[in-house]
Amino acid sequence: MTDTKTFDLIVIGGGPGGYVAAIRAAQLGMKAAVVEREHLGGICLNWGCIPTKALLRAAELRHSIDEMKDFGITINGDISIDLPAVVKRSRKVAGRLSMGVRHLLKKNKVPVFEAEAKLGSKQGDQRIVTLSSGESLAAKHVIIATGARARSLPGIEVDGKTILTYREAMVPETMPKSLLIVGSGAIGSEFASFYHDMGVEVTLIEAMDRILPVEDEEISAFAQKAFAKRGINILTGVKMASLKSDGKTVTASFEGEQAPVTADRAILAVGITGNSENLGLEDTAVKLDRGHIVTNEWAATDEPGIYAIGDVTGPPWLAHKASHEGILCVEKIAGLKDAHPIGAGAVPGCTYCRPQVASVGMTEAAAKAAGHKVKIGRFPFAGNGKAIALGDDQGMIKTIFDDKTGELLGAHMVGPEVTELIQGYAIARTLEATEAELIQTIFPHPTLSEAMHESVLDAFDRAIHF
Repeated sequence: MTDTKTFDLIVIGGGPGGYVAAIRAAQLGMKAAVVEREHLGGICLNWGCIPTKALLRAAELRHSIDEMKDFGITINGDISIDLPAVVKRSRKVAGRLSMGVRHLLKKNKVPVFEAEAKLGSKQGDQRIVTLSSGESLAAKHVIIATGARARSLPGIEVDGKTILTYREAMVPETMPKSLLIVGSGAIGSEFASFYHDMGVEVTLIEAMDRILPVEDEEISAFAQKAFAKRGINILTGVKMASLKSDGKTVTASFEGEQAPVTADRAILAVGITGNSENLGLEDTAVKLDRGHIVTNEWAATDEPGIYAIGDVTGPPWLAHKASHEGILCVEKIAGLKDAHPIGAGAVPGCTYCRPQVASVGMTEAAAKAAGHKVKIGRFPFAGNGKAIALGDDQGMIKTIFDDKTGELLGAHMVGPEVTELIQGYAIARTLEATEAELIQTIFPHPTLSEAMHESVLDAFDRAIHF
């Protein structure tokens, strides 16, 4: 191995799981390296979480202009959208953060190899990793953090012009007059919100009986009603038979009585599949489940010395879960005694549509199915002074407690800035707080967070402002 560069840890993939794992390893005194074939920061920073939020911010501002009269502000003249400038800003934000990741890795003395990687044979306790650049690396530990890509549906051909994935949908050269979005999870709902606020006629198609189907039923019903009120056409409980393009328009046909729907473009938002190909896994004991790598609670695979984190593994497929997995995996490798696996229901989820949706822990249905006798608290933002002052008082906070122990089983929100508020409940669950601690906590006034307190109070028949 004279021409092979040796490390303690090699991380394949420089996304929010991979680069965080490498930095934590460096902090613990390990010699770590990152192999990244495309962009540091991965899908999240370059084509997902961050640039989509930049686009949604532009749509939010466009919507706010329409409401300014209610605040006593009048804008004279036409309002126009410079689409290339909107997209350019989104790409600039992504580029800035990608460069930031490069700086952080350099600061922590983590070298980056810009190439594709493939697992090779073992030599002693060292795993050989060969790179497409011709270089060879070796390490006792290898973390696979290669992420995922958009999943398609059988018989549907994505052409990048009329039938799009999220990547093409994020950099439109022109705005369509009409748009079909297949799938109403977080990605589909965010695109529906963005394009509709930009003046596009949007039809949201969902096979399940409601949009945002992984959310608590009350919350998704509220979001669906809000979408419909805005003018977004929603088709739920439908099974699509085909999605075909004639080069100019796209037509979705359905089984049953639902009539076909035609639009200028369509976006597929039907989930992801792991980037687990061409990694050399076939020569290892690593197991796959529908394209995703199977791991235990410490991110370890069935092959000693090989680990996997983030979207290439199981759900939930979220950047913050990937980062946390990277840290716990490295800390376990380093032998830290205070390393802890991710607990059930500990990962908060956020959807940045309008209205925003956020949750952590069990839904009401899941809690009851698990055998809990529950106490439910609800508080509408219509009763919150800060929300009223902001002119954004539609939404609610729902909390679910175990009736016997007072354990916070789950929290679910829809409304203004709930993606920022949810962390309060996530911390409460980590600290194993009961209703007693939450009730005794003083929430500042006037803030949106007061609605969190009131929801807890309502669960125990103590709400003051409702």
